[in-house]
Amino acid sequence: MNRTRSFMTNDKFFFDTYAFIEIIRGNPAYSNYKDCGAIATLFNIAELNYNLKKLFDKSTADHYTDLYSSFVVEIEISTVKEAMDFKLQNKKMSMADCIGYTVAKKYGIKILTGDNDFRNLSNVEFVK
Repeated sequence: MNRTRSFMTNDKFFFDTYAFIEIIRGNPAYSNYKDCGAIATLFNIAELNYNLKKLFDKSTADHYTDLYSSFVVEIEISTVKEAMDFKLQNKKMSMADCIGYTVAKKYGIKILTGDNDFRNLSNVEFVK
């Protein structure tokens, strides 16, 4: 169940690939998040490009990849190590998801997603 949320201009989230796709598809549950500050990793942008090529076409995928490329933050080796520790405890989650979750925690922001693998984790803004 989605809850209504009042956004402030300084709201910032880590956008999981799921969130990007739902925003692109025009899911009304994600409409309030379109103008929020967002970060992502290159891994999420790669997943986005791949999934959009499956869902739409190369031109659409490349357009959104370029559009969202400015959201990419660098990942430190220490974050990769922490993310892989997290992955060992969450084997079903993708590497990109584990890195994204760890990066969001590092930045002190929530990860925005509707991916069921995140449903029971803390630090998640879960939206379907």
